[in-house]
Parts: sequence; C-alpha cells; structure tokens
Amino acid sequence: MRISLELVPREADELRAELQFIKNRFPIINTINIPDLTRFELRSWEAAALSQEGDKASIPHIRAMDFQMENPLPFVPYLDEHGITEVLVVTGDAPKNSGLPTYPTTCTDMIAKIKKEHPHLKVYAAIDPYRNSASKEYDYVQRKMDAGADGFFTQPFFDLRFMEQYAEMLEGLEVFWGVSPVVSDKSKAYWETRNQVVFPPDFQPTLAWNIEFSRKALALAKRLNSPIYFMPIKVDLAAYLEGVFSEVSV
Repeated sequence: MRISLELVPREADELRAELQFIKNRFPIINTINIPDLTRFELRSWEAAALSQEGDKASIPHIRAMDFQMENPLPFVPYLDEHGITEVLVVTGDAPKNSGLPTYPTTCTDMIAKIKKEHPHLKVYAAIDPYRNSASKEYDYVQRKMDAGADGFFTQPFFDLRFMEQYAEMLEGLEVFWGVSPVVSDKSKAYWETRNQVVFPPDFQPTLAWNIEFSRKALALAKRLNSPIYFMPIKVDLAAYLEGVFSEVSV
C-alpha cells in the first residue's frame, strides 16, 4: 500500500531533517509528495530529488500556470536526471509576488502536454470534493482523464461518509485519498472559508479526534486497495503520526 506524506519545501536542510526523521520513525510512509510554493526558493522538483536521496518515492506538484504551452518544460530534464517518474499537476494559485510571471495554461493543458511530449512520466491530477457538486467534479475528472491523467490526489476529506460516496463514484481509478488534521478553531474556519469544507457534526478540532479520523480513513483506503496521503499542517508531527500509525500494518 502506498502511504504518502506531504512535506512543505521551505529550505533544503530543514527538508532533509524531516525526511530523515520520517525514515527513522515511520518507515511505513513510502512516498513523499511536495507542493510547489512560490514563496519559497526551493521548487518542488528540486525538493523531490532530496526525497529520492532518502529512499522515498517522490511526487512533486507542478503548477500549470507557471509554464507556457509552446515552450519546453524546464523541470523534465531535472526529473529524468534524478529518477523522478511521477508528478501531480495542479492549476496553481496566483503568486503573491507579482514579479513572478504566470500564463493561461490550465491543468488539462499541462497534463496533455506532459503526456504527449514525455509519456514516460506518470501524471496525477487533483480532485476537490468541496469545490463543486459531485456530478460537476466528476465531469472535471473525466476531462482530466481525457487529457491523459493516470491517477488522482484528492483534497483532504474530513467526513468518512463523504469519502465513501466519492469512493463509489471513482471506483476503478487510482486515487490518493487526502487527510489533513485540523486542530484549532482558526484552522477550521480557514478550511470552511477558503475551501468550502463542511465538517461533520461530530467534528472536534482536537488532536485526538483527528488521529481517530485519520486511522479510519487509512483503514478505508486499505479496504479499497487505494493509496492515501497525509497533509499535517500546524500540528505536532511526531504525536500525530505516532497516533495514526501505532499498531497499524499494511
């Protein structure tokens, strides 16, 4: 079973330390996925190479809006050099630094370009269960598959019943199910405002509730024979992962 951890690439030494910590304490985690955040100098594919050095498969996020369709993709030679064979394509958010150029390249544009020009790369796309109705999101999934997407990463789920509904809808597809702990009222309000998340009635912004939910989501992914990824933000990483993976076998 593939279990991925999303790590933010703030700077190389910090990332190396996190990767060593994961390798030593949580060998059950076998994949690292890395967002591409324009406020940091370290790009996702550069950070992914550090993950490869640490014996973890790595999946860098690629922001479609950062690249022009008519130009060669500058990150591909770097991926090939470091043995990185998977990417997650997202549209991307407009950078806060207005000096960084962006282009009208959509995620489906980028998926199609990668699959046409570099078919050896496995391309994942994103699913956001809270962005649209299920039918509209499924239509978007179909368009991404038509463009060449090989699999998907979901935005984090916070409701197991909702996750099960999507599992029925996406049956037969390779899906990394997303889970992210929310351990404060401020963080809960962020997810509700920014991502339109509807939390279940029993939700509590505590570490204990989030560990229990994460364990249930992991068990569901295991039953589905699907991969899963964890996105721990503003949480004690060791305490959270210890709680999730204690006495867990895959």
